[in-house]
Amino acid sequence: MSGFSLKSLTITIFIACLACSSRFQTCSARKTKYTKQFKNIGKKYDGYSYHDNKFMDGSNRVTTPLKNADSSIFNVLDFGAKGDGKTDDTKAFEAAWAAACQVQGSTMMVPSGSLFLVKPVTFSGPNCESNIVFQLDGKIIAPTSSSAWESGLLQWLDFSKLQGITIRGKGTIDGQGSVWWNDSTEESESETPTTGDSFYGGNQDSISGELSSKMPSTKPTALRFYGSSDVTVTGITIQNSPQTHLKFDDCIGVQVSDVSVSSPGDSPNTDGIHLQNSNGVVIYNTNLACGDDCVSIQTGCSNVFVHNVNCGPGHGISIGGLGKDNSKACVSNVTVRDITMQDTMTGVRIKTWQGGSGSVSGVMFSNIQVSEVQTPIMIDQFYCDKSRCENETSAVAISNINFVNIKGTYTEKPVHFACSDSLPCSGVTLTTIQLKPAQAASQSDAPYCWETYGELKTSTIPPIDCLQTGKPSKNKLNSNGDSC
Repeated sequence: MSGFSLKSLTITIFIACLACSSRFQTCSARKTKYTKQFKNIGKKYDGYSYHDNKFMDGSNRVTTPLKNADSSIFNVLDFGAKGDGKTDDTKAFEAAWAAACQVQGSTMMVPSGSLFLVKPVTFSGPNCESNIVFQLDGKIIAPTSSSAWESGLLQWLDFSKLQGITIRGKGTIDGQGSVWWNDSTEESESETPTTGDSFYGGNQDSISGELSSKMPSTKPTALRFYGSSDVTVTGITIQNSPQTHLKFDDCIGVQVSDVSVSSPGDSPNTDGIHLQNSNGVVIYNTNLACGDDCVSIQTGCSNVFVHNVNCGPGHGISIGGLGKDNSKACVSNVTVRDITMQDTMTGVRIKTWQGGSGSVSGVMFSNIQVSEVQTPIMIDQFYCDKSRCENETSAVAISNINFVNIKGTYTEKPVHFACSDSLPCSGVTLTTIQLKPAQAASQSDAPYCWETYGELKTSTIPPIDCLQTGKPSKNKLNSNGDSC
């Protein structure tokens, strides 16, 4: 009996060992399975989103945060943006910005394949961390209902008081400006009512599908940077702004490259790039087509370099208008070179109002190719955008302006220099100017000069005999008592 018990005990222990071994192998197999699965997750994560449908919800967003997700990337879809072109996504953009703002070197992601309707919004410092990237690969559209703009706003997308801010990508900012240009009262086809819930719950703002009553008289700039340093805009498209497309005000260290601006040639006041009170600006490899100045350089700007830019349609590249309402204006050290222009009102131009003060000096316009431009070279100290302006004696002083290697065709007049009687233009030089009429020239097509002093460095086509050599009298040069 005892022998039998010992034998039974031995068999029982053996069976228990087999069972334990089997369970251990099962546990090891499960561990191996999940280890491989998380390795696969890592392979499918590209830094912006995860692509395995087993871990996706219906909106293609990750349902569970991944441990290796980049915590410095903030996708607007993850903050409730719908991206359907109908729902108001403003709050989602604000929330994504608030999160990105707290992380140095972060990226706010506006992904491709979506259309985001965004009301006027400010992405603001100065309490944000530095070097934030706004990655724009999708498309942002402006509302076309008048209620979204209150009584009139100056900006639509506004970046304010930031250090090291970059907007980059292959996406588009569309101001849907035709409703402003045409002052349309018809309902916009692109905005229809929606009842979808948002990340924030509650009722959606009814800016979509609303009857667009008369728009405010104040038209907004599509994209503005204010009071910021180390600003970069690259790769994006800005189109159909109600007014100026891209503006920099009170900024230091600006770089714009590979940007496309597009609006119809008859769209009013739609400057391509507008600079004001900004220093250290470089604009290059950019295509600008608009209804006003391709580049507008206003008071307070210095050390500006514009090169390899295609302009047209539009009004050309302009410094000014300066000195409006008897104001003081200062612009210095501007270089514009390697430019092509076609079908523009002017080519390179300086324009100032009568009655102003200050100065424009140290300007180089070089290597400009024009095609059917109305007036390729212009200085106008009698600028007036009204039917009539009062004559005044004070003026913004203009000196040391160089025009070099400007060639092509014009449709009205090759050169127009209209300088102040009391403060003539001085130090104007012309080198290798070859401008021919697009059609048979008439006597009225001859170059025009008034109170303009300088030097012809080479012979010109046509001959610019009206330029006065030397310098104006000292009493005239000293008459500007409020120089920069």
